Amino acid sequence: MNQDIKKILPTIPHNPGIYKYFDENDKIIYVGKSKDLRKRVSSYFTKKHDNRKTAIMVSKIRRIEFAVVETEQDALLLENALIKKWQPRYNVLLRDDKSYPYICIKNERFPRIFMTRNVIQDGSEYLGPYTSTFRAKQILELMQNLFHLRNCNFNLSEKNIEANKFKVCLEYHIGNCKGPCEALQSEEDYLLAIKQIREILKGNIRSVIWYLKEAIKEAAEAYRFEEAQCLKEKLQALEDYQGKSTVVNPKINNVDVFNILRSEESDKAYVSFFKVVNGSIIQTKVIELIKKLDESDKELLKIAIHEIRSQVQSNSTELYLPFKVALQNKELKIVVPKIGDKKRLMDLAQKNAFYYRKQQELKSETRSNPNDKRFEILTQLKKDLRMTEVPLHIECFDNSNIQGHFPVASMVIFRNGKPAKKEYRHFHIKTVVGPDDFASMEEVVYRRYKRLLTEKRELPQLIVIDGGKGQLSAAVKSLKKLDIYNQLAIVGIAKKLEEIYVPNDPIPLHIDKRSPALKLLQHLRNEAHRFAITFHRQIRSKEAMTSGLEGIVGVGKKTSDKLFKHFKSIKKIKAATEEELKGVVTKKQAAAILEYFQKKESEK
Repeated sequence: MNQDIKKILPTIPHNPGIYKYFDENDKIIYVGKSKDLRKRVSSYFTKKHDNRKTAIMVSKIRRIEFAVVETEQDALLLENALIKKWQPRYNVLLRDDKSYPYICIKNERFPRIFMTRNVIQDGSEYLGPYTSTFRAKQILELMQNLFHLRNCNFNLSEKNIEANKFKVCLEYHIGNCKGPCEALQSEEDYLLAIKQIREILKGNIRSVIWYLKEAIKEAAEAYRFEEAQCLKEKLQALEDYQGKSTVVNPKINNVDVFNILRSEESDKAYVSFFKVVNGSIIQTKVIELIKKLDESDKELLKIAIHEIRSQVQSNSTELYLPFKVALQNKELKIVVPKIGDKKRLMDLAQKNAFYYRKQQELKSETRSNPNDKRFEILTQLKKDLRMTEVPLHIECFDNSNIQGHFPVASMVIFRNGKPAKKEYRHFHIKTVVGPDDFASMEEVVYRRYKRLLTEKRELPQLIVIDGGKGQLSAAVKSLKKLDIYNQLAIVGIAKKLEEIYVPNDPIPLHIDKRSPALKLLQHLRNEAHRFAITFHRQIRSKEAMTSGLEGIVGVGKKTSDKLFKHFKSIKKIKAATEEELKGVVTKKQAAAILEYFQKKESEK
C-alpha cells in the first residue's frame, strides 16, 4: 500500500456510498459499493486475499475516489450506473438493460398505488426505483396496512358512484378498504392518505411517525395493549424503512448539479459536481479552488462550472446551482432548488464537498483522532435520546444483592465518552430491608445527588439506570424530591431486550441495535454491573471470613476485620506463622488462632 492511500483511508467516512479505484494510468479499474465506505475500502488493504485476481487488482491501485449517498440502495443504483458507463476491468460487466421496479401513484380519482417496471408519461407519479422487488412489495404492504386504500381497478368517477354502479367487496368487510366505491369514504379523506403516503415514499416520514407515537401513547394509557403493540410494530416498520432513493428520479434527466463549500480556516473552496442522466447519477467530481484575491462564492462557482464542464465535456442544458450565477452561455437553464428531490441532490453534492475537504485536511494524518470519534458518538446519543445538550458527563447506577442479603450499589462515571474510574463509587444500602431493587435505587440516587447539591458540584447531563420502568421510576422519584428532575436527562436500560426507557413513556425508545450510541449505553451498564458485582463479592467474602474467625476465643469482629485487611483471605491466615500473626494481633490472639486452625486440621 503506497503512502498516499495509507493517508487517505482514515479520511473516508462511515457512510453508504461508492468507491472507484484508479491504476497508474489514472484509469478506473474497479467500482464498488458499501453501506460503510471506510470499512469496505480499508478491508482491501488490510486483509490477505486468497483470490489471486483480487490481490493483483489491489497491487495496481494508485488512487481512490469515493462519493457518499444517503442509503445502501442509492449506492447500489449508482454503482450499477457507473459500471455500465465505464465497464472497469475488474468488475463483472453489466450488459443487461434490466429495469428496476417503481411504485406508481396512478393519475385518477381515488388513486391506486401499485408496483410497475414501466414508466409511462400519463400524468401518474412514479417513485423509486427500488433495488428489490421484494422490498417494493413490502413497502406496498406497509402502505396498505397503514392507510387501507382500494386495490380494485374500478372507474370511481363521481357519476359512477352517484349511480350506485359498484358494491363494496370482501376487502371492505375485512377492514382492508374504507369503501370509496359506495361513497363510504370521502375523496378528501382518501387524498389525505395519498398525501401521507407520498411523503413516506419520499422519505419525509416525521409527521407520520409522530402520529403513530401519539396513537401508541393513547392506546397504552387506555390499557389497549394489543392495539398499542400493533401500532408499535407499524412504527418499527416505518422507522426501519427507507423507500426513497435520493440518487435517482425518472423526472430528472441530463442535468449538471453543482454546489460549493467554503473553508473558514483557509483561502480554499470546494466545488462538487454530479452528472444526472436518465434519472441516475453517472458521474461525480470535486475540485479544490484557492483564492488569490477576495473572490466571492459566485465568482468561484462560475470558474468551477466552466472548468468541470470542459473536463467532462458536458452537453447538459440545465444546471442546478445553490444560487444564481451569470454565465456566458445564455442558453443554459439555471435552477436554484428550494425543496424536493432537486434540493436533496444539492444537499448530497454539498455533503460530498464536505468529505472531500475533510479528506484533504486530514491527508497528512495516518489515523483518525479518537476524541473526534467519541464526540460523534456522544452527539448521536444526544440525538437518539432527544437531549438538549451533548452528554459529556454521564453517570450510571446498578444494584446487587442475593435475596436481600449484602445489598450494595455502584455508580460509574464516563466523561467525554471514556470511563473516569477514579470517580467510581460504591454504596452500602442503609434504609432498605429485604430484596427491594426499586427502593434501593431510590436511596442511592437520592444520596448521590443530595451530596452533589450540598457540595455545590456539577450535575451530569445524563443519568443511566440499569433496569426497566420500575428502577427508572424510583430514580425519578428521588430527582423530583431534590427538585433537579428538569435539570438533566435520565433513561433506563433493560437487560433482557436492551430496551431504552424514558420517563412518562410506557413504550421503550427505539435505537438501532448497531448504533455506537447504544453500544456506549451498554458499556456504561456493563461497567456499573461489573463494579457492583465485584463489590458485592468482596462484602460476601469478608462476611464469610469474619464470621468464621469470630468463633475463635478472644477474636471479635474488629480483630477479624484487621486480619482480613492484612491477609486478604482465610487461606493466607491459616498459612501464617505465629510471628506474622503477632505483627497484626496480640500474642494471646495469635496463639488462639494457631490453636484453632490446628484443632480444625486434626478433626478432618
